[in-house]
Amino acid sequence: MVKPKETISIWYFVGVLLTIYGVLILGAGLYDLIAVVRRDTVLAELHSGIWWGALLLVLGVIYVRSFAPGREKRQRS
Repeated sequence: MVKPKETISIWYFVGVLLTIYGVLILGAGLYDLIAVVRRDTVLAELHSGIWWGALLLVLGVIYVRSFAPGREKRQRS
């Protein structure tokens, strides 16, 4: 009997990209905070890199967990 190939959702790859971007942006934001990098921009004291990086990281992890290959098999068991 031939086993049908399992397809991988495009949203899984979107989650992987969001996770990678989140780690990179969060890391850069934390580096700016720890190294006391001075930015002459409006509202720089809010550290938007940390907030956006954390948001992207959380969303990426949610997408990866939700659309991981084999997720349907684990839910049925």
